[in-house]
Amino acid sequence: MYPSIRFRRTHGAPRRPLLPALAAALLGLLAPFALTCSAQAAPAFKVLVFSKTAGFRHDSIPAGIAAIQKLGQDNGFGVDATEDSAAFTTANLGQYQAVIWLSTTGDVLDAAQQSAFEQYIRSGGGYAGVHAAADTEYDWPWYGSLVGAYFDSHPAIQQAAVAVEDRTDPATAHLPARWTRTDEWYNYRANPRAQVHVLTALDESSYSGGTMGGDHPNTWCHPYDGGRAWYTGMGHTQESWADPAFTTLVLGGIRTVAGAVSSACDNPIGTTVQGEAWSSQSGVQAAAHAAAHGGATAGYIDNGDWSGYAALDPRTASTVTVRVASAGAGGTIGFHSGSATGPLLGSVAVPVTGSWETFTNVSTPLTSGTAPGLYLTYSGGQGALFDVDDITLTPGSTAPTTTTLQAENWTSQNGVQAADHAGAHGARTAGYIEAGDWIGFAAEDTSHLTRISLRVASAGSGGTTAVHAGSPTGPLLGTVTVPVTGSWDTFTDTAASLTPRAGTGLFLVFNGGGGFLFDVDDLTLTRTG
Repeated sequence: MYPSIRFRRTHGAPRRPLLPALAAALLGLLAPFALTCSAQAAPAFKVLVFSKTAGFRHDSIPAGIAAIQKLGQDNGFGVDATEDSAAFTTANLGQYQAVIWLSTTGDVLDAAQQSAFEQYIRSGGGYAGVHAAADTEYDWPWYGSLVGAYFDSHPAIQQAAVAVEDRTDPATAHLPARWTRTDEWYNYRANPRAQVHVLTALDESSYSGGTMGGDHPNTWCHPYDGGRAWYTGMGHTQESWADPAFTTLVLGGIRTVAGAVSSACDNPIGTTVQGEAWSSQSGVQAAAHAAAHGGATAGYIDNGDWSGYAALDPRTASTVTVRVASAGAGGTIGFHSGSATGPLLGSVAVPVTGSWETFTNVSTPLTSGTAPGLYLTYSGGQGALFDVDDITLTPGSTAPTTTTLQAENWTSQNGVQAADHAGAHGARTAGYIEAGDWIGFAAEDTSHLTRISLRVASAGSGGTTAVHAGSPTGPLLGTVTVPVTGSWDTFTDTAASLTPRAGTGLFLVFNGGGGFLFDVDDLTLTRTG
């Protein structure tokens, strides 16, 4: 085994003391100024707590605001709180490093305020959502992607076990691997795991009423549209805000999205984790190497050692790449799901590179894992085998697919009739549309539906098309604005992003003013995943 490398911390030369009289005089002159500076010291950063509700109102909101204000006082950041959506202007939001949506519900921002918040995030701002932040702004798909998943349902308040998947993150490093607590446990409309970095997940076998099929993330984070996003589904009860374990979780989330600490949350899904940043290991030690990314590796690796990375999820991965160096025997890395003895997903040979400072990349495809957490097992000959600098897990990708349907080929409708138009594809449209009418397509799967484009014409008043899953009154996936085109035979395309929802049945509900609104020629559906 090669020797560890230790560095001696170096200190500057000792300062010469001031003459006692001069020192006393200067201190006397500077003391009032120093006290003034201390009293007026600027906080490290500022956050805005936003708690407006347009639906159910949680009685824990005041406790949450007070707890976050206390976190600010104790940790050197400023906290403002408001329920006034007029605070969402570009100029006002610019003073904050993060905005915390604390159990907001319903439609809380108008179009201009939404635009200002989007611009804030795109300019590098941070978003932290707590509990009912996922029960907010269902008609704003951009927000749905920001928060990560929309609320679907919840059982009664009860005790449950929370699996802490990443115990190296600033928000979760203080928590045990299995955290038992009492709260209101949200089910979500879709599993966000493929789009976010999961920090905690619910063990559905530990309580009743979970509907996520055993994979139930409830705290996560991700970079989004130029900014940072963090969300936890916990925090319903007033008692949560008196629990140091929970408030420390929230503190870590706030500091992460404010950019005050580094976190795996900053990395897009599929980017690199440092080898020495394991969440568990056996036999492995960190080793300092100048040529390594970050200056260190997972080193001193012998046959039978292993290291685990809770932040990596092999269930959505297709390829793994490892940066390695070896002046030892080389060997083999096995990749396992869930534990060091979990299912083998693939393996890769590690060559001898000739020096502990000479690195190369080795890659292999992976089969899909069955549990979160990627574990690397090491095998080879005698002595030191190789060092692992970093690991890159690439998610599987499926090219988006599109399907085009003729609108007049609905399977059900209310108020709509087929209309003949020479400029329409197939020479017909779904026409004679008035406010409140709808059409449905029973066979369409909405599970991976991310975009809809409508070919429309209007010599009427135009309007909007609300896209619903399952029924005309089912969950809203998104809304398309339909312009006036000036003629029933002048067609244009108009589109909107959608939030996928597991299920079958796509319904378009039409809204607008009086009289005929518009015709729909066809609809093009984009599915991802």
